[in-house]
Amino acid sequence: MVPIEGRYLEGRHTYSTLDELISTVVFRNSKHPRMWYIIAFIGFIGVNVLMVSLAWLLYLGVGVWGINIPVGWGIDILNFVWWIGIGHAGTLISAILLLARQKWRNSINRFAEAMTLFAVMCAGLYPLFHTGRPWVAFYWLAPIGPNILGLWPQFRSPLIWDVFAVSTYLTVSVLFWVVGLIPDFAIMRDRAKRPALKVLFGMLALGWRGSARHWQRYEAAYLIMAGLSAPLVLSVHSIVSLDFAVGIVPGWHTTIFPPYFVAGAVFAGFAMVLLFAIPIRHWYKLRDLITDKHLDWCARIMLVTGLVVFYGYMCEVFYGLYAGGREQEMIINRAFGPYGWIYWLLITCNGIIPQTMWVEKWRRNEIVLMLVCLDVSLGMWLERFVIIITSLQHAENPTMRHMYWPTVWDWGFFVGTLGFFTFMMFLFIRFVPMINIFEMKDLLFRQRHEQEPHPAAAVSD
Repeated sequence: MVPIEGRYLEGRHTYSTLDELISTVVFRNSKHPRMWYIIAFIGFIGVNVLMVSLAWLLYLGVGVWGINIPVGWGIDILNFVWWIGIGHAGTLISAILLLARQKWRNSINRFAEAMTLFAVMCAGLYPLFHTGRPWVAFYWLAPIGPNILGLWPQFRSPLIWDVFAVSTYLTVSVLFWVVGLIPDFAIMRDRAKRPALKVLFGMLALGWRGSARHWQRYEAAYLIMAGLSAPLVLSVHSIVSLDFAVGIVPGWHTTIFPPYFVAGAVFAGFAMVLLFAIPIRHWYKLRDLITDKHLDWCARIMLVTGLVVFYGYMCEVFYGLYAGGREQEMIINRAFGPYGWIYWLLITCNGIIPQTMWVEKWRRNEIVLMLVCLDVSLGMWLERFVIIITSLQHAENPTMRHMYWPTVWDWGFFVGTLGFFTFMMFLFIRFVPMINIFEMKDLLFRQRHEQEPHPAAAVSD
């Protein structure tokens, strides 16, 4: 028998029960859990807040935000970096863990990929609307060449880098997600009772019949997409970090930004994965598929990446104090200046509280994990606040140092993107298989095969 710590699929399941358990969430005629309606409605309210905030922004311009001189970048760019980080766990789980043949990814990769798509959509809104008048400014960011514009975009601008990074990330993530859904769309097509759903899932399945040739081409395409997606984990957030590192602003100009931004993105991304995985497995009775072992592995990755992030914080302090001058002044201002309480709250959230994940019992405790994941999500937001706001606010000229606080429209935009993300995730849970059906079947087959005694062992017995 396979020891319990090595099982990623529990209970007595067959291929039919896996089909029924996962597809019933989409096809069920009975009502969904009450919490689905409550949270989806809250998310819908957030979408309306987003629409109102964007309408007011477009009407009056970016002056409705709390930005000033010298803080020309406020929580809009902060939230852009935060949302890009949220999406990194999906790419890591889907691509890198697939290439590494880690089977524990099978239960959580589908909605982690969906998180990537919706998080990148939220992130893309910020640089777009930060231009003030997107229909005028964004035109000049598109690389449509000198034949139309008469000149190329300014490739030395970090804003151009963000356009390329986000658009590439979104395109590859969508393709990877759609390719992985094809076999499951075929299963949904065969199980659908309504003719309209049969036609819809049949179109999405792209003629899939499960033949050997189909599987061969599918696996080749899936691995190619994984190979293309894997470098994005390192490249996209590295490019975002270079928005700051290439500047000469004290507190930004450091070479450690790319690696520890990437580690922070994975740190925050896995926290968000658990924030969705834990309630979902409870509401839809999926504990056999999303087991305590999955929670344990996600918590371990959070622990490792959290230590890397905390090491980055210590390196920043060392570099600043060792360099002296303005760099040293910036580090002291972060810790003891007007935003000092935010800095120490950040250290508590990202450095101290995640150390509870050393205890295996707590890594498998749903309540403790939810609290730690909420703490990490807050901490990673505070990290971006400290990096962006305190560095800009503490200007070279003391007469230019003005406090920055977000306005109601800053918060409305952020709360709106949270609502959009939540609403889209719950629509995804309702209308698309949230767990990869065919990969769970493959996992079932492998666990059965491992449980069978080896012929030589049987003879010796």
